[in-house]
Amino acid sequence: MDNPSLEIQLKTLPNSPGVYQYLNAEGTIIYVGKAKNLKKRVSSYFTKTHENGKTRVLVSKIVNIKHIVVETETDALLLENNLIKKHKPRYNVLLKDDKTYPWICIKNERFPRVFPTRRVIKDGSEYFGPYTSMKTVKTLLGLIKGLYKLRTCNYKLSHENVNSGKFKVCLEYHLGNCKGACEARETEANYHKNIEAIRAILKGNFKDSLEQFKLQMHLFAEEMLFEDAQKIKEKVEILENYQAKSTIINPKISNVDVFSIVSDEIYGYINFLQISYGSIIRSHTLEIKKKLDETDKQLLELAIIEIRARFNSNSKEIYVPFSVEVGDEIKVSLPQLGDKKKILDLSIRNAKYYRMERFKQVKITDPDRHVKRIMAQMKKDLLLGEEPRHIECFDNSNIQGTNPVAACVVFKNGKPSKKDYRHFNIKTVVGPDDFASMEEVVYRRYKRLLDEDEPLPQLIIIDGGKGQLSSALKSLDALGLRNKIAIIGIAKRLEELFYPDDPIPLYLDKKSETLKIIQQLRNEAHRFGIEHHRNKRSKQALNTEMETIPGIGEKTIIDLLKVFKSAKRIANAKLDELEEVIGVSRAEKIYSHYHKTEND
Repeated sequence: MDNPSLEIQLKTLPNSPGVYQYLNAEGTIIYVGKAKNLKKRVSSYFTKTHENGKTRVLVSKIVNIKHIVVETETDALLLENNLIKKHKPRYNVLLKDDKTYPWICIKNERFPRVFPTRRVIKDGSEYFGPYTSMKTVKTLLGLIKGLYKLRTCNYKLSHENVNSGKFKVCLEYHLGNCKGACEARETEANYHKNIEAIRAILKGNFKDSLEQFKLQMHLFAEEMLFEDAQKIKEKVEILENYQAKSTIINPKISNVDVFSIVSDEIYGYINFLQISYGSIIRSHTLEIKKKLDETDKQLLELAIIEIRARFNSNSKEIYVPFSVEVGDEIKVSLPQLGDKKKILDLSIRNAKYYRMERFKQVKITDPDRHVKRIMAQMKKDLLLGEEPRHIECFDNSNIQGTNPVAACVVFKNGKPSKKDYRHFNIKTVVGPDDFASMEEVVYRRYKRLLDEDEPLPQLIIIDGGKGQLSSALKSLDALGLRNKIAIIGIAKRLEELFYPDDPIPLYLDKKSETLKIIQQLRNEAHRFGIEHHRNKRSKQALNTEMETIPGIGEKTIIDLLKVFKSAKRIANAKLDELEEVIGVSRAEKIYSHYHKTEND
């Protein structure tokens, strides 16, 4: 792939259902597609060899990728349909054969027919689509047929032909599916009124038709024409049921702009969803760099003005997560419940995904900016006086008081620095005393760093609660490092962060990057400590018995283990097998030790 920007976008796409949009060099949407897994689906365009020449041309023209994350694959299908109808991307038509990409035509004639077609003819007729499948078209035409009585014949119903009585009504008229325009039994004005309503439905505007039907239903009911009122009621139900299935949001939410924001120390990310006739027709996310520590409210107000101007939006209402000041002519709504809140949550979700993707992209393209952002966030979250570029974390490991050890892991610029990891064998503590062990290893660690004039960390993390933290503080006091190095303890149960001389713990957001790095440090220290503890126990278990044999030292034991792999195999080995490895004299000593009973 020649475009580095596209490579980075592909690496950071989410594994979520959604709709993707391919844009060319001019910023025009050239293809819209849906996916159960955005990352897998979009990546397949660039990793496979496409037999279809049109697909190869499409891929060569892709310069940018945009996407909208939704809840389910069904939502993705419906949103894809909305966006295709809105933007009419060139390759959505070119890449589909006639059997899979139909249109609905309103024929350019005196009494227009409405029918499905796979050919777009430039004769003044109106075409709606393209649709994702013929099933969608049939459903929509079935809905229209149930609501309005239209002709299906292909007669040329000119004034002359109708007035001369050239045509006679057919079976469709007698079945009640047509009003007989061929014999002038229906006026042209009334027929076109129905066509206008159908045109609105095909554009996604169900409001006018629903209001008209409900008005007719009430009029029939008032006149005691209950059978006619029931027929109209059935049409209203058909229309409402179809409308509910044809959009991923409530159809009552119409012509509204939705804005949301998520931010960090340096940037704000504002998502915009444009809703028209109950359908999402546009999604855009804007990244704004903070210059003067602007609040989310200030950033959102600036972004709303910028985005509405960019996309020429004239919506009179906006949905936002908190109150903003954008002028008296715009109604500001703060959804709290129901479908309005769901669409706002969808906007927030897309803003969060965009932020995560930008983080991943920056991590690849600009590691320094990524580290700076992480460090600034940790400094703020942990209430530190400086950025914690160098962090050390301590953990004790002992099982039933045996082989007590401790581990110190080191992170620099938010990443493990494994060459700086250190193991400690507890020397001054007898028995399983975690507090005393912590005091010992912290003292030994920083006494050595001071003696060797090595750089000290900006932050120390103690795996444990108040007790372990107090023990570590005793060592810092003894070394004169109190208040020179920030130190906190993390308790496993609720991920509480304890500070010196503060009885109230700090709780971070469970999804915050700061807490994730602290957890990573704690887990790494635990893993490193347990690994050393197990090795020590295993070595002791393997070597203890052999070390008791007179004349057998550590080197002999190591030579034997290299060949036999375990103490059990050494014990069961034949004398000549042992002699081949360590010689006659030492082999006889080991063989005699393990075969004392037989010899006796």
